Amino acid sequence: MKNCIAGIAALTCCLNASAAGLDQLKAFLDTNRSARGVFTQTVIAKSGKKPQQSAGIFALQRPGKFRWSYEKPYKQLLVSDGSKLWSFDPDLNQVAVKKLGTAFGASPAALLAGQDLDKHFALKEGTAADGIEFVEATPKGGDASFERVRIGFTANRPVSMEIHDSFGQITVLRFTQFEANPALPASLFRFVAPAGADVVGD
Repeated sequence: MKNCIAGIAALTCCLNASAAGLDQLKAFLDTNRSARGVFTQTVIAKSGKKPQQSAGIFALQRPGKFRWSYEKPYKQLLVSDGSKLWSFDPDLNQVAVKKLGTAFGASPAALLAGQDLDKHFALKEGTAADGIEFVEATPKGGDASFERVRIGFTANRPVSMEIHDSFGQITVLRFTQFEANPALPASLFRFVAPAGADVVGD
């Protein structure tokens, strides 16, 4: 579940394809308020066991709103309205809800759906590779559950996000069919627990 929250996506549509990663990040923050697309996720354990694969669709609206829907191999839904985060497991018919609070500002999701990034992250240029420009983000707080995030851009669109957590696990997200600034209905970022669901949390 922690890696699910890590997940989520979107970044720029404004500069030249050769622009550095930090320039593209700034362009996104200045010009993009919403995004949607398709993602694949690979979780690589430190133990070296077979990576876990999943895929789905996402939508986000800054600041703080996002919808992260896992479609394969199992259904799972994460929804944030900017104040609370709901995690729904259809197979268990269980909903976990918690307040985002100040911790959201220093989460990987905040790099895509948040604001005031300089307050929560140390940002620097990464090393470009295979035509992709990278941004390295390290949380300034000592209580973060991850060590660093690496975001890749090409043709002024986000193509990847790599989250290194405190346990040596790596979550790699790949983004496709990215759409910048779509008109998104408010209902996407609201969640109502299904009848009979077990709801736990705040």
